[in-house]
Amino acid sequence: MSGRGVWLRARARLRRFPAALAACGDQAAAYGRCVAAAAAGPAELRRDACLEEFQALRECFARAEEGGGALGSTWLCHVSPQTTHLWQKNRAGLGRAGS
Repeated sequence: MSGRGVWLRARARLRRFPAALAACGDQAAAYGRCVAAAAAGPAELRRDACLEEFQALRECFARAEEGGGALGSTWLCHVSPQTTHLWQKNRAGLGRAGS
């Protein structure tokens, strides 16, 4: 059995990561803030300290992948100082993400 297939799948997953991260930016930011806050204190970073945020990010990545979402279609991103809007381009036109 060749390891070539494993590397091809891993590379494909890594190529999709920027789109997934764009689709899950709020969850990624929340997780990053939690880890930074937990690591900033004098105590050591504990396992599961940010479990809730991590699970939200993981679920977002899974939804994006299984539903075709950010990992299976074209996404357009609009960022303004107040909000970030992700729009999915599909056959029917543009639809707001998560709607």
